[in-house]
Amino acid sequence: MKEFEPVKEGKVREIYDNGDSLIMVATDRISAFDVILKNKVTDKGKVLTQMSKFWFDYTKSILPNHMMSCSVDDMPEFFHTEEFEGRSMLCRKLTMIPVECIVRGYITGSGWESYKKNGTVCGISLPEGLKECDKLPEPIYTPSTKAEIGDHDENIDFERSITVLEKAFPGHGREYATTIRDCTIALYKKCAEYALSRGIIIADTKFEFGIDQNGNVMIGDEMLTPDSSRFWPAEGYESGHGQPSFDKQFVRDWLKANPDSNYDLPQDVIDKTIAKYKEAYKLITGSELDA
Repeated sequence: MKEFEPVKEGKVREIYDNGDSLIMVATDRISAFDVILKNKVTDKGKVLTQMSKFWFDYTKSILPNHMMSCSVDDMPEFFHTEEFEGRSMLCRKLTMIPVECIVRGYITGSGWESYKKNGTVCGISLPEGLKECDKLPEPIYTPSTKAEIGDHDENIDFERSITVLEKAFPGHGREYATTIRDCTIALYKKCAEYALSRGIIIADTKFEFGIDQNGNVMIGDEMLTPDSSRFWPAEGYESGHGQPSFDKQFVRDWLKANPDSNYDLPQDVIDKTIAKYKEAYKLITGSELDA
């Protein structure tokens, strides 16, 4: 049996080269504030993979994505183990676009902090009088650069994103920058409307895109998971203060309240975190998490 080693390891994911495709494995690692925590959150990788699968299927009419299969039966024998079951995705190879495509439908987090200071979010002027966690009149696109592990992403404006992409894809900078901006907004609107019908507010999220061998833009990486999004329960939503969440904001809040934790979570925080991830999965997909 051929042995495989990851060709790339991110904060959460490991990437394996499978010749003309890739196998992306979501581990149970969890990161916050650009730091990989000491703990693992059991089944978290399965939630990320299965939720991404749901959204990839749901949005393929808007834009193709890199997913080929989530069944290990379609992967080499090395991946036919419990370690990889449910958390592995066979993917098309893409040249990833070096911009994180962030879309905000509600004002919260760093956006709210910025707005309180000068009425803007990532340089975009917003109406006066907004309260924390208010829904924005229209979703806003606030791209950022992709940082290496341990570094912080840098917020950039649309014009700067054109410059970044022109450097990466000469002659296609404005074309690709415009496409990923427009697709980010369209994907968010479609998915946020659906999620709301299932009892979840998607306050904000990020998408990542890549270019296939024919020059087509596709969705890559993960999609609308609790790791890459803010999910709030629609029931009880009220602006003017922070919201309870189904995502790792719960972990961030605990870390802020416990600055001497050395990024080591107690078991009850781990248990509550995966319970929130699984609850979000069930609400959105209507089914329990696959084994």
